Parts: sequence; C-alpha cells; structure tokens
Amino acid sequence: MSEIGQLRWRCRRGMKELDVLLERWLARHGPTADAAAIGAFEALLNLQDPELARYLLAGEPHLEADIRSVIERIREG
Repeated sequence: MSEIGQLRWRCRRGMKELDVLLERWLARHGPTADAAAIGAFEALLNLQDPELARYLLAGEPHLEADIRSVIERIREG
C-alpha cells in the first residue's frame, strides 16, 4: 500500500465529520504536499478524536506552527 493509501486508511475516525475533513485534505493536498506537511498531517492522525475535534471543528489553535498550518488548510477546505 502506498503512503497516501496508508494515510487515507488512518483518516477513518470515529466521527464522520473528522473523516470528511481529513480525507478531503489528503485527496487535495496529499499528493503534492512536502515532507513537513505530511509529517504534520501524520501527527494530527496520532491524536485522539476529542483532540482532533477541538482543533478541526471547534477552532482551538495547536501550539506547533507546522501542525497549526495544516489544521488551518484543513479547515479552509
């Protein structure tokens, strides 16, 4: 399985809203994202759903700039 395929599998969460946001970003930006953006996206995928929801749905800012940048792009659609 390709790296993008593995990431797509990891986008499947317990909340449909998170699935949609994560999978949409991966489809749009994953193939052309640089290593730093992919690393930040993987760090997001390591978070538990309640944390992800705070960042992606409630708009709480993440402390790390690279992760915050990916979160902002995900929220923009």
